Amino acid sequence: MKFDKSLLRTVLFAVGVVAMVIGIYQTIYYNDLGRNYWIFMVSMTCWMPLLYWRQQERLEAKVAEQKAKLAQQARSKTPAKSTKKRC
Repeated sequence: MKFDKSLLRTVLFAVGVVAMVIGIYQTIYYNDLGRNYWIFMVSMTCWMPLLYWRQQERLEAKVAEQKAKLAQQARSKTPAKSTKKRC
């Protein structure tokens, strides 16, 4: 069985959003941020890997784009061989 990374991302995002909503509700209801600080930290803990993974994907895409651009430039610099025979 293969591990599905997109499922993990979905679960982490959902838990983070739910924890944030609960934290905001509890803070407003009890008017005490310090008492509900741990709930906000659960939310941030769920979102941190998501932010890191997105950053890594952007970096990989940028590197791949630069490699493709360099390959294109290398192809355009090499002159095409002529099919005409020289006398």
